[in-house]
Amino acid sequence: MGRNSLEPKTEDRKKFDLDLQYGQVREKIVADMLQDKKIEVKSERGMWLHTGNIAIEYESYGKPSGINATNSDYWFHNLCVGDEVFGTLVFETKMLKKIINASINENQVRSVSGGDHNASKMYLINIQNIFSQTIIKKSVDNE
Repeated sequence: MGRNSLEPKTEDRKKFDLDLQYGQVREKIVADMLQDKKIEVKSERGMWLHTGNIAIEYESYGKPSGINATNSDYWFHNLCVGDEVFGTLVFETKMLKKIINASINENQVRSVSGGDHNASKMYLINIQNIFSQTIIKKSVDNE
């Protein structure tokens, strides 16, 4: 009796099983981000759309703040257009710190003052540069 043409070939079934297993592990990682973890949520309004940069605060009134003060496990960075959230960048906080350090080392970050009374300091990082091969390699290789 011949194989039903609708049944997947053995090698296709193995690939599907591996893809399914890989996907289920990644789904669990996302679920774990939201369960029993500390999350820092920041929202980037308007300017990111014009400059391509996100701002990550690191100091306020001469004291560590933002990325330098957080105890969060994950950093959620909302990219807003008006009142709408266009998308959200999600980083493990320790990885975002590595990305910032790599960006500083590659001269791909600027430090600016802002906020009330210009008392806050923040890193401006171009969103595309975060995902550049150089920054990815330097951030991941420093694990």
